[in-house]
Amino acid sequence: MRILIVGSGGREHALVWKISQSPKVKEIYCAPGNAGIAKLATCVPIEPDNINELVNFARHTGIDLTVVGPEAPLVAGIVDAFKEANLPVFGPSKAAARLEGSKIFAKDLMRKAGVPTADYATFDDEESALAYLGKYPGPMVIKADGLAAGKGVVVASNLDEAKDAVKTMFAGKFGNAGHKVVIEEFLKGQEVSILAFCDGKTVLPLLPSQDHKRVGEGDTGPNTGGMGAYAPVPFYTSEVSKQVVEKILEPTIKAMAEAGYPYQGVLYAGLMLTSDGPKVLEFNCRFGDPETQPLMMLLKSDLVDIMEATINGQLAEIELEWYPGSAAGVVLASAGYPGSYTKGEPISGLDSLPSGVEAFHAGTSLKKGQMVTAGGRVLCITARGENLKAALEKAYAGVETVDFKGKQYRTDIGHKAL
Repeated sequence: MRILIVGSGGREHALVWKISQSPKVKEIYCAPGNAGIAKLATCVPIEPDNINELVNFARHTGIDLTVVGPEAPLVAGIVDAFKEANLPVFGPSKAAARLEGSKIFAKDLMRKAGVPTADYATFDDEESALAYLGKYPGPMVIKADGLAAGKGVVVASNLDEAKDAVKTMFAGKFGNAGHKVVIEEFLKGQEVSILAFCDGKTVLPLLPSQDHKRVGEGDTGPNTGGMGAYAPVPFYTSEVSKQVVEKILEPTIKAMAEAGYPYQGVLYAGLMLTSDGPKVLEFNCRFGDPETQPLMMLLKSDLVDIMEATINGQLAEIELEWYPGSAAGVVLASAGYPGSYTKGEPISGLDSLPSGVEAFHAGTSLKKGQMVTAGGRVLCITARGENLKAALEKAYAGVETVDFKGKQYRTDIGHKAL
């Protein structure tokens, strides 16, 4: 098989790494890819939003399966374009991807389907949003309705912060994404990421993982795209798992099918495990980053088999196999991230990583043969171990090996589980 993976981050590198292990696969292409991906796949200089060019490339190259990494092309309808061209593609349709593309669409669907989520109200003008805030003095969550590269969510601890967030969004900080705003109650508990393969009818969850969204130690500072993740999550019990499948995942997939938008691909449910049970914080329509990196290290099954079964509506015949133990990934970021940061810093130590440790590239490029930084999140150093402590020790040994000017990372990945 010839496989095309769309995207250029750490998630896509982990997918390329896992797919390259399938005996079915002959060639892998990645558009546009990055310097790390280039060691396993042929990188093609086509951006993820250039849907027509991607369709043409897949058609002319004889691609047997396209896997879409980022959310923006999914929300823009890349899957519909590939299907119209009779090209097999893994991911949800434009209509189904609204679960991530519109917070309001997702919240309204959950309310209608009885899926547990935070209480909320939606607004399309600043004045009524600010008036609503005045009724709730405590902490609350302000969300831009549309895609904002993972940065359109503000957890406001007081009224002033909440008002600032509303004003900033309506002032256009996130462009069209912030023209409508969701104001939610603040949920307390442990946050968990549940990714599940869905073929429109059947839901097949992966192991639970936990992302570390804030830039600073002890979950402080601004939100990022994620500073590290681990799997599985010890406090995600079989009872919680049963509740999530029966009260969240299955009702959501059923509601989507009944509304005429059958969901095929990976559904990512960001959950809060509250004292009242698990509740949905948000849905994403693709693999999470950095959760995908440890999950791919733990997945024993052939990923291509699973993806084909998802596309063909045969997930009920698949049983996921996992390696024992745990996996953890630690993100190395550029100085200044998630604010402005410099690029082009030389990276050393990638050839000296300890055995069994993988460096999944997120923001790297080659400059005159030298690997350099090219993004906010640069690498995700990931390892598997017999337990979480062992996995973290291996990952942090890898972190010590790799260096670049201004390297920043969290030393407390997995602290809630330990």
